[in-house]
Amino acid sequence: MAETIDEITIEYHDPDGTLIVKELEKEVLTRGAWTTIMFLYQELDRRSGEFKDPKVSIRRYKKQGGYYRQQSKFNISGKAQAHKIVETLSKWFP
Repeated sequence: MAETIDEITIEYHDPDGTLIVKELEKEVLTRGAWTTIMFLYQELDRRSGEFKDPKVSIRRYKKQGGYYRQQSKFNISGKAQAHKIVETLSKWFP
């Protein structure tokens, strides 16, 4: 559990220490008791041992009892979906 926003990460290692989710970048969208962070990450393809194409995850955290706990998340699964979101947001907020 993270006590500060800077400690929050999406990176994940399995019990034997293998990196399963690799965080490439992190952008804090909002700070405070409710924090929103956007992560650029890759997941390990266990068959090939290579990391898959990058994905994006937007996650909300709430500080409770001195620690940030994830409350919700939305994953952008690929380039096409990401471009559609950017296109739509650009139209709504020119």
